[in-house]
Amino acid sequence: MRAAPGQRCGPAPVISLRVRKISIRDGCVSLVAGLPSAARSDTARLRIERASREGPATVDQATIHNRRWSILGVLVVSLLVVVLDNTVLNVALRTIQDDLSATQSELEWAINSYTLVFAGLLFTFGLLGDRFGRRRMLMVGLLLFGIASAVSAYASSPEQLIAARAFMGVGAAAVMPATLAIITNVFEPEERGRAIGIWVASVGVSVVLGPVLGGALLERFWWGSVFLINVPVVVVGLALIAWLVPESKNPVPGRLDPGGVLLSIIGLTLLVYGIIEGGERATVTEPLVWGSVVGGVVVLALFIWYERRSTHPALDVGLFRNPVFSASVTTIGLVFFAMLGTFFFMTFYLQIVRGYTPLETGLMFLPFAIAQTVFSTLSSAMVGRFGIRAVTATGLSLVALSLVAMGFIDEATPLWFLLVAFFVQGAGIANVMPPATTAVMAAVPREKAGVGSAVNNTMRQVGGALGVAVLGAVLSARYRNGVDDVVSVLPEGVRHAAAESLGTTMMAAERAGVVDQVRGPAFTAFLGGVHWVAFLGAAVAALSVVVVSVFLPGRSRDPAPTVTAGAPEAPEPETART
Repeated sequence: MRAAPGQRCGPAPVISLRVRKISIRDGCVSLVAGLPSAARSDTARLRIERASREGPATVDQATIHNRRWSILGVLVVSLLVVVLDNTVLNVALRTIQDDLSATQSELEWAINSYTLVFAGLLFTFGLLGDRFGRRRMLMVGLLLFGIASAVSAYASSPEQLIAARAFMGVGAAAVMPATLAIITNVFEPEERGRAIGIWVASVGVSVVLGPVLGGALLERFWWGSVFLINVPVVVVGLALIAWLVPESKNPVPGRLDPGGVLLSIIGLTLLVYGIIEGGERATVTEPLVWGSVVGGVVVLALFIWYERRSTHPALDVGLFRNPVFSASVTTIGLVFFAMLGTFFFMTFYLQIVRGYTPLETGLMFLPFAIAQTVFSTLSSAMVGRFGIRAVTATGLSLVALSLVAMGFIDEATPLWFLLVAFFVQGAGIANVMPPATTAVMAAVPREKAGVGSAVNNTMRQVGGALGVAVLGAVLSARYRNGVDDVVSVLPEGVRHAAAESLGTTMMAAERAGVVDQVRGPAFTAFLGGVHWVAFLGAAVAALSVVVVSVFLPGRSRDPAPTVTAGAPEAPEPETART
């Protein structure tokens, strides 16, 4: 059959949707997407909305496509500067304490002020990026982060440092969801998994390289250098973003949801604050701890109730009815629970029990970074061949195996054993995070990529904070139970404080001149706690295997429907003609 005169049968903008009907009309084959008839209307609106998403014609789609890997490089650098700084700080804490005469509580808040603000505002900035522009939000976030970094570098009191770190958290909360949302809009589905794999690898690499960079800087410069190094990177990053990165946003954002935004900020802040305090105090029985956690959960439950009844919700809670989306975000939270909890106790093991310097400790984690870098970039191809369920279950099994191995370490564990365990853990994480993150973003329309990215990153933060708090509390409790008799040789006035951690025990023993009497029993008590924590982390990873095995799909030749172009939230059918 021939097309009618003047009728073009060229390609229409393609949306990847499950096809329900094939029809031949006027000489053209039409593939009709299987959407409810109530959603069908004129396709002109779809094209207008797509044009709005793509922005002005100054940068056409062909140019963006050609620049896509350069754009990814700029986004990775933006992400690296944010994540690296938080890990670098841990190495500088002792120097900062001496120079600013900071108390232990003030040092903790130099870390926690950033974490608290960052986690509390992630969702809000993801929403604002969708509404006002992701590139704009990325640049604002980087600018804030750079200014706050300079202020942190020259802080003259603990209070100034805490305040500056809080503003760094504001900037980071704007940067992180914007990077992933831009990737979702720049890359098409066939390359998006690989791009997200590189994005995930950069996070893992920065976590590991932070102590290495921090140790190198502190050997040559003052502690402020760990913050000041961010400034030139931010300046270069802003210039490259302005030059390369296209703007994208939701063309029809609807009304703002101030009630939902406010509830999300209050709920997340209370929850994360309670988790942090529980970890610092190593108890959940104090009213401040459980009150904050319960209050956060109640407010977040109210947030969900409010969003379900809102005509313009900030978060479409119906997403959680999608088992793939729910299983993926749950897996992200659980794996960060296990991973960051592991990094927490392994850092103390390497520095105190094994006597490594901060720089040497960072180098010990390099196998993790190498494995994550290599396997994250391959995970998309692995999913294409074996399916998301098989790949993520295998990755989680490797994480569990590495944690079981760490449950048997002692003072004389061979170096190769530790390096292999870190490599296996990195390979496991690399086969979990990219597929899970891709699944989360695939469930969200491109117009709301910022919200999807924010949910993904919020689960990372909450899961990681919970892992450090819970596993740290278990380690602390086991250590105190095992070291009670040991601290009896210390002066009576310092015994209680000395029993709080291995570091304080050894410092008190050194001052009292009884290091030889205390070292062996204290190390034994600490390692006993490490074994408990490692096995608990392995159990969490094993639980994640069950979650993905039940709820994630296996290998399928008929993939689930996904929207790959700038379709509205309730997608309209598109007829692709050939």
